[in-house]
Amino acid sequence: MRSRSNSGVRLDGYARLVHQTILCHQNPVTGLLPASYDQKDAWVRDNVYSILAVWGLGLAYRKNADRDEDKAKAYELEQSVVKLMRGLLHCMIRQVDKVESFKYSQSTKDSLHAKYNTKTCATVVGDDQWGHLQLDATSVYLLFLAQMTASGLHIIHSLDEVNFIQNLVFYIEAAYKTADFGIWERGDKTNQGISELNASSVGMAKAALEALDELDLFGVKGGPQSVIHVLADEVQHCQSILNSILPRASTSKEVDASLLSVISFPAFAVEDNQLVELTKQEIITKLQGRYGCCRFLRDGYKTPKEDPNRLYYEPAELKLFENIECEWPLFWTYFILDGVFSGNAEQVQEYREALEAVLIKGKNGVPLLPELYSVPPDKVDEEYQNPHTVDRVPMGKLPHMWGQSLYILGSLMAEGFLAPGEIDPLNRRFSTVPKPDVVVQVSILAETEEIKAILKNKGIDVETIAEVYPIRVQPARILSHIYSSLGCNSRMKLSGRPYRHMGVLGTSKLYDIRKTIFTFTPQFIDQQQFYLALDNKMIVEMLRTDLSYLCSRWRMTGQPTITFPISHSMLDEDGTSLNSSILAALRKMQDGYFGGARIQTGKLSEFLTTSCCTHLSFMDPGPEGKLYSEDYDDYDNELESGDWINGYGLSSNAHSGDEVARYLDHLLAHTAPHPKLAPTSQKGGLNRFRTAVQTTCDLMSLVTKAKELHVQNVHMYLPTKIFQASRPSFNLLDSPHPQQEDQVPSVRVEIHLPRDQSGEVDFKALVLQLKETSSLQEQADILYMLYTMKGPDWDTGLYDEGSTTVRELLTELYGKVGEIRHWGLIRYISGILRKKVEALDEEIMVYLAMYMRTQPGLFAEMFRLRIGLIIQVMATELAHSLRCSAEEATDGLMNLSPSAMKNLLHHILSGKEFGVERSVRPTDSNISPAISIREVGAVGATKTERTGIMQLKSEIKQPSGTSMSLSSGSFPSAFGQQTSKDSRQGQWQRRRRLDGALNRVPIGFYQKVWKVLQKCHGLSVEGFVLPSSTTREMTPGEIKFSVHVESVLNRVPQPEYRQLLVEAILVLTMMADIEIHSIGSIIAVEKIVHIANDLFLQEQKTLGADDIMLAKDPASGICTLLYDSAPSGRFGTMTYLSKAAATYVQEFLPHSICAMQ
Repeated sequence: MRSRSNSGVRLDGYARLVHQTILCHQNPVTGLLPASYDQKDAWVRDNVYSILAVWGLGLAYRKNADRDEDKAKAYELEQSVVKLMRGLLHCMIRQVDKVESFKYSQSTKDSLHAKYNTKTCATVVGDDQWGHLQLDATSVYLLFLAQMTASGLHIIHSLDEVNFIQNLVFYIEAAYKTADFGIWERGDKTNQGISELNASSVGMAKAALEALDELDLFGVKGGPQSVIHVLADEVQHCQSILNSILPRASTSKEVDASLLSVISFPAFAVEDNQLVELTKQEIITKLQGRYGCCRFLRDGYKTPKEDPNRLYYEPAELKLFENIECEWPLFWTYFILDGVFSGNAEQVQEYREALEAVLIKGKNGVPLLPELYSVPPDKVDEEYQNPHTVDRVPMGKLPHMWGQSLYILGSLMAEGFLAPGEIDPLNRRFSTVPKPDVVVQVSILAETEEIKAILKNKGIDVETIAEVYPIRVQPARILSHIYSSLGCNSRMKLSGRPYRHMGVLGTSKLYDIRKTIFTFTPQFIDQQQFYLALDNKMIVEMLRTDLSYLCSRWRMTGQPTITFPISHSMLDEDGTSLNSSILAALRKMQDGYFGGARIQTGKLSEFLTTSCCTHLSFMDPGPEGKLYSEDYDDYDNELESGDWINGYGLSSNAHSGDEVARYLDHLLAHTAPHPKLAPTSQKGGLNRFRTAVQTTCDLMSLVTKAKELHVQNVHMYLPTKIFQASRPSFNLLDSPHPQQEDQVPSVRVEIHLPRDQSGEVDFKALVLQLKETSSLQEQADILYMLYTMKGPDWDTGLYDEGSTTVRELLTELYGKVGEIRHWGLIRYISGILRKKVEALDEEIMVYLAMYMRTQPGLFAEMFRLRIGLIIQVMATELAHSLRCSAEEATDGLMNLSPSAMKNLLHHILSGKEFGVERSVRPTDSNISPAISIREVGAVGATKTERTGIMQLKSEIKQPSGTSMSLSSGSFPSAFGQQTSKDSRQGQWQRRRRLDGALNRVPIGFYQKVWKVLQKCHGLSVEGFVLPSSTTREMTPGEIKFSVHVESVLNRVPQPEYRQLLVEAILVLTMMADIEIHSIGSIIAVEKIVHIANDLFLQEQKTLGADDIMLAKDPASGICTLLYDSAPSGRFGTMTYLSKAAATYVQEFLPHSICAMQ
């Protein structure tokens, strides 16, 4: 017999260690591991981490096998891993109803349990008796399921289990917006059962989603049906949120050592190397001690000051745990693994030596890793005075199986038994390696031959949608419906993926569905999703944003391909030329560069070989050739579409997959182009007629199915011309002169409500009024009344044939005002139909999201945005620029086009100056529109002015009475010195108003407030006190503290006044930096501002200012001129605020400082 090699002997040593510390505890029936001798339950997360050493040892034996027994050992170890992973699968699959509910509710009551009975896989505590929602635990299970499957283990055994795992993907894919209890099961660090968004959960979910995408769970023995599908947009949402939270861990934890599992092994979820290093340094600086790392600052778990008789902490109690938090050796195992994966041998050596010093020798000298080290109760005061000096004692589980497993795994890797690629076969460790440049492929398609000809005249050669056959072009909402079939399983009562709108990454791939290549148009051109797509300038903006996003976020094999259809709505009003904004965008894309992205335009057929293509095998027909279920007709076929126009809610996802399958069946069967018959062929005329009738019937059936799926512009996606005017119309009267439609929509409009004899509203007369009026505004107002008083589904009985509901009439009116771009009415009707959020609120949120994606720097130090106040400031800005009343400005705001609205918002976010022009569209189109810009007329204008005015004229296409367009801050320079001087007035007041409305504060402001609170009893803002005890609960860097301070400041209604209070607090922070014990008891910040205001008034009066100049803001009593003073300089606000603050707190300051003031 061959002698045992040295490596074999060492491996046998590790095998004994694994058996003695981990495998001896594995339940022989379920395969699960209990937490410890005292805690017999099996935690999902702990079980996954605890089995990693067994998996690694099995891989090491297979690789270093000296003899056959080693291969047998490898197999035995691998099967122990499979048994545990299947045990956890059984625990979760028994809660399949929770997975189904959670997909829609994201409720903590519907979550999978965090721990199970080790012997039976049953639950052990009630839904509300534990912080069960821990998305990182479910995610770490899925991540290692993927890694282990890729390494060759066979864990999933049936398609039912595949469907369940697919639904677990849906369970975790919304992690970026789901507050959970996190890796330490306690949520907010006060341990009061408050869930919060945790970076550790978001990061682990992102890693699991990436690892499972396109993975065959049956391994090499699988087929298309066992492949898991993940939507790339959900992964990127997780990445965006993760990047914005780090290096913080959550709102209540400014740093957490668990982030090591996200920035390094096992998740490798962060792609920005600088952010990885920053987070790592934060952990080392703030959490590392002599025995390991604290979990997070002020962690009371197992400290001598923790009350063992209650789970929760009092908020002010958290200060007691500062500097005596328990230290966990577990985190040094992460540093060892991180060093191995990053190739940092020095780090590996350093932490292995440190870890050896804190291990405890068990029976027969077995090294055991304790759960944590705690300060002895009699040494607490000493540790408070001199942190990290007292010798600590081990407490908790021994061994801590999770840490023991990672210690063994790290040792195996450090000693060369395992290579990084063996424990990470999916290559997650390369996440920070720079990615190759992305070239976005754009295929421009014409809706019709006429549009194709128009484009050709402009030198842009494109195909029509019909000409790209056999490639099929469909709208994004069809792809959403297709994905709602993914993971469906009637036996397990799993409905598949909830209907959600498709992101740009999802629509930038090609799809192989039923042996046909499909491409999907971007979501942003769907006019039914939102009215923004009615504005061509806005379409260009959204395209620019999406292209930029694709360039930075595309991670798939192949290049992204955008299919961009040019429809009739993108033509000018005369229908013979292309909208100038669209044309300019097409030209830039043809030149190869647009929106910061490299572009390659071409035909779809040319992109087939270079694009990313996904085979959606779950849409393949079953054995009978039919995809949809036979019992389909037993169900209500209402689709859960999220379609606001048609008023569908999130009621049911059932069988929308069947509906879309029928649609695809019809599409593939009846829309193939037929060869044209020669004109001389006269035979079989009747047959040809019958064929034509049959084809028409088939296409009409297809149109019906498309409309059931709420596809707009049906004719654009079906290659036929017979449906160009197929939209049913209820024939509300058109406005005779749409150009004269000069009312702006407002619920304030008084409508004369007809009454019957009993004094009740006569709805029949109201409907008759609706039928007879030709004013679009009146039609909208009457429908609004009917909607609120009778409901959306009330049959108006407007026409004899068929029912005509209020919703249908509103939808038709929406289409009509959309065609003439009456933005005020579009928003008004949209607001009625959506019911959820005011249309303008949602519109502003869309723009804010676009700017956050492209210009995140605009939002530094902002934690909450007050949409209502932002809209109010936008109206104030318009009123100021147009010299009009607030009511006129509000009406003007409602009538801005979406692109102008977005432009105005950007100027407010960035603080740039802007100009507004007003144009009244005359009834006689031969007369040029009158334009006034800041009261400077066009008469005698310079060439520069005329150019600007001509440009503005070309932008005025609105049928409404008053339209506005915005331009950048170049107006003042064009109109000479007089306007420039005028524009300086109000400049600082405007800036304070904008910053106050946006909650914008200087960088580091909240940390400075924390320091101020350490030196006084509290800050009072308009009667609301921010007590110093806040600092006993919260640390200076946590988001929770910043949000708390922000909410106190937000009690001040006027933004300018709020901003002066911020400046006053800044002055106090400078005083707090002085080496004194206290600067006062409760400091009333508004009093400091009013003292400064009085000082300012006195000084101005002595300099000869009159009462008109020194007019006061009636709401706050502050002089308007003070609002408009620069912060610095002799008359600057900081000068007066500093004097006022010194006056207010002088009794606490040394006399020398007072003398200096």
